[in-house]
Amino acid sequence: MTPILSPNTQAILLLTAPLIAGGGTASSELLSPGEYKRLARRLREIQHQPADLVSPEADEILRACQPVIDESRMQRLLGRGFLLSQVIERWQARAIWVVSRADAGYPRRLKARLREDAPAVLYGCGDTGFLETGGLAVVGSRHVDDALIDYTVSVGRLAARAGRTLVSGGAKGIDQAAMRGALEGGGKVCGVLADSLEKTAMNREHRNLLLDGQLVLMSPYDPSARFNVGNAMQRNKLIYALADASLVVNSDFNKGGTWTGAVEQLDKLKFVTVFVRSTGESSAGLDALRKKGAIPWPNPQDVDSFADVLNVQVPSPTVSRQVGFSLLDESQSADTTPTTTILGDATPLAKNESEPLTPAETVSDTQPLAAASEGQPSIESGAVASAAETKEPPQPELTPAELVFSAVQAAIENLLSKQMKDAEVAAALDVSNQQAKAWLQRLVEDGKVEKLNRPVRYVAKSQKSLFGDEVHNNRLQRTADRGR
Repeated sequence: MTPILSPNTQAILLLTAPLIAGGGTASSELLSPGEYKRLARRLREIQHQPADLVSPEADEILRACQPVIDESRMQRLLGRGFLLSQVIERWQARAIWVVSRADAGYPRRLKARLREDAPAVLYGCGDTGFLETGGLAVVGSRHVDDALIDYTVSVGRLAARAGRTLVSGGAKGIDQAAMRGALEGGGKVCGVLADSLEKTAMNREHRNLLLDGQLVLMSPYDPSARFNVGNAMQRNKLIYALADASLVVNSDFNKGGTWTGAVEQLDKLKFVTVFVRSTGESSAGLDALRKKGAIPWPNPQDVDSFADVLNVQVPSPTVSRQVGFSLLDESQSADTTPTTTILGDATPLAKNESEPLTPAETVSDTQPLAAASEGQPSIESGAVASAAETKEPPQPELTPAELVFSAVQAAIENLLSKQMKDAEVAAALDVSNQQAKAWLQRLVEDGKVEKLNRPVRYVAKSQKSLFGDEVHNNRLQRTADRGR
């Protein structure tokens, strides 16, 4: 991620962000997460992207979105270009980065797990690579005794020794103890904040850790936002979504953010294994979480046993669930560098950054991409041959672009069970027309897809027989039309 904001990110900020510069106040007309979700769906339906809302053809697009969001309201929000330029300057001076769901640099773990509920915009400071490393999420109550603080610090130190990222919320009590332990141990820490990102990042102690590459701070809320109970509750799912496993050190029963987040994880989201502290004095909250399916923490004492605890089967950022979040190969990415233009009332914008797919819109989670990425064929039960019988040469390692194509191929062929134009395929996959055409041309060359003319459209070869009569009749009709 760079300090340069993409046109799509600028448009999303205008619609959803308070743009608080210092002591400013938030606009009461901002789109809520639910409203922006509906708007994003509508834009995909009409084959547009957020940046188009401030393009020369914006009036027409805004009218097309009127059934979802009031046109005049969006116009007022999009007219805040000057305020946006001021706040961007403030963020850049403080080394605060901003990324939106429309950017390829958006954390893939969040998109894979939260899908359309992933925050439209994220703010942060520090090495964004930490956001893709997984690790252990440690959460707990704010008000705890010294014994629990010491216990939590030791967990953070063990995570550091094991070379695993520690993810927590930065709140007083358990969160800060876990983060302090990991940092003191020389480990890496990801803090998911509910408020005061700017103030926290400017703290001298934190600043040094940020510069040294030990700490990254992230928040879905404006860098100047103050504490809000609702925000603290909502950010909990981000902590779990960024991790490989989680540990609840302490929790009240049936109240508080720690309880709410853990219950949501156990009952609904189920992103990671939820462990609960199993030594020392228990609590009604921890006992209730165990009854809901939480597992007693096995209290690993060394690096190897700690690694075993975190060795849970969770989606990797490179497996099939992630395909579609950056559907550009390296050559195309080089041609789509965002400009530094600040959006105004009618600033022309490049149309090269469509909002990426959600996992529900991409290929199946069961597709064996992980095996392909390691150059190994998938092995089904009963199909294992002896080493003497399988002397096939090793498969070459696939490039990232080839991995993406191999995954998206199934999705395209599924779409082409009926005839579609390239623009329709692009809209369905939520990618640019140029990208869709490139994939379709490759499938045509590979003999997987047939290209039909007048008008140009595509159909999967496996479906050709189903459309044979229709294609033949269309050709006869065109011949008859030309003879008239």
